[in-house]
Amino acid sequence: MKLIRARDYAHMSRQAANIISAQVILKPDSVLGLATGSSPIGAYRQLIDWFNKGDVDFSKIKTVNLDEYIGLNAENEQSYAYFMRKNFFDHINVRSENTFIPCGMNTDEAQECARYDALIRSLGGIDLQLLGLGPNGHIGFNEPDDVFTKGTHRVELTEATIQANKRFFESEEEVPRAAYTMGICDIMQALRVVMVVSGEEKAEIVKKAFFGPVTPRVPASILQLHKDFTLVADEAALKCF
Repeated sequence: MKLIRARDYAHMSRQAANIISAQVILKPDSVLGLATGSSPIGAYRQLIDWFNKGDVDFSKIKTVNLDEYIGLNAENEQSYAYFMRKNFFDHINVRSENTFIPCGMNTDEAQECARYDALIRSLGGIDLQLLGLGPNGHIGFNEPDDVFTKGTHRVELTEATIQANKRFFESEEEVPRAAYTMGICDIMQALRVVMVVSGEEKAEIVKKAFFGPVTPRVPASILQLHKDFTLVADEAALKCF
């Protein structure tokens, strides 16, 4: 594991964007695994800025997102499809047909999960996967469990995750209770993994995930075993060290 200690959120975002932009510059047709939530927004904004300056070209990349809420269509403002367009895709020159996200409206769970796993395989796998870290150690929506789930699957969101995500909705009742998420196997098979973590409230879970035992009760801990994993965290998130 490589650790990049950042001063604050802005510095963390720039450091992560440096890694992503270098990946795209060195391999213009990279397959990027992307994440949603507040943590990666700063990195996306930095990448947009560099794109506008002509420093990076996204025209040949393909993207696969980690997850999507079940029951929300791609036009719903709370969907992750909408989030990605608003915060990244609409501001760069990525081709829309090269951006892939699980379909939250597919009620055939087995079909949707098999489709997404097959899609990732058809792209040749993921070159670089960007992750955030959930308050209970989840990555994507892979929640604490007794085992590491391999492939794309439906997950019932824990109360901790619902509480963490309710700030994006008008009320807690509107937060979906289930999602499709990329599995641990697809994440671990990415050639590179970069995680961004910011804030004092994440300090304890950072300690458990990366300086404790590898356990499915803390899903992110599996990244300790990845051959090319970089944790980019600010001083507040690393206050225990």
